[in-house]
Amino acid sequence: MCSLEKRGDVFILTITGDSDHRLNPELLDSITAAVAQVKSESTPSTALITTAQGKFFSNGYDQAWALSDPARPKIISKKLRLLVEDLISLPMPTIAAVNGHASAAGFILALSHDYLLMRRDRGYLYMSELDIGYPIPRWFVQLVRSKIGSPKIWRSVVMAAAKITAEMGVEWGIVDSAHNGIEATVEAAVKLGADLVGRKWGGEVYAANRRVVFADVLAVLGSDETVGDSGDADVASVMNHKL
Repeated sequence: MCSLEKRGDVFILTITGDSDHRLNPELLDSITAAVAQVKSESTPSTALITTAQGKFFSNGYDQAWALSDPARPKIISKKLRLLVEDLISLPMPTIAAVNGHASAAGFILALSHDYLLMRRDRGYLYMSELDIGYPIPRWFVQLVRSKIGSPKIWRSVVMAAAKITAEMGVEWGIVDSAHNGIEATVEAAVKLGADLVGRKWGGEVYAANRRVVFADVLAVLGSDETVGDSGDADVASVMNHKL
C-alpha cells in the first residue's frame, strides 16, 4: 500500500499501485504506520514528502467499502482525522508532491501538508462534495479555511466545486509550484525538503508552532458531524454518492 525511502534527511512516502488510491482503513492504516515510522526514525532536522504512483494522488473515500455497512463511514472518518492530527503534530516540515487527481478527502490529505507541489500535465485538486450531494464536514471546511486566505477563492473551492489545475493552484496560492511530470515534481519536493532540513530547525519546536497555527483545525478534529450519531440511515444515504 505504501513504500518509504530516505534520501539524506528527507523521507519519501509513496502510495503504491495504479488504482485511484481511495481512502479505506487498509490504506489509511498503511499511511499512518509509515508516518509513525518516519517520526520514530527522524533526526533533529528531517522532512517528509508524500506522493503516489499512477494517475491519482487520492480520489477520496472508498465508497464501495463504506456502503457495505452503515457504521463504516465513521471508521474511515476517524482514521483520516487521526492521520491529519499526526501530520499536524509531526516534528518536521511536510510536503505533498501531488502526482494526479486529489479529490474530496484526497484533497484534504494533500492540504494537510505544509507545502503542496503539483505536476502540471495531469490531475486537479477538487473539493467535490457539492457536485456529488455530500455535506462537507466542518473539519474539512476549517482545514480549507486555514490554507486559503481569499474569500473568493475559498468560495470557488468549496461552494463552486472548482477543478483546480496546477497552474490555477499556483495562481490562487494553494499550490507552491507546478512541474512537468511526476519525476520533476518529486525532485522539486526533495530539493525543497533538503533546503528546509538545511535550516536546522528543531523538530519539536516546528511541530509546536504548527499546532499553534492550526489550533482551530485541531479543535474540530475530535468529531465529524456528517457521520455522527444522528442516524445510521442518514449516514448511509449521504455516503451513497461517489466520494
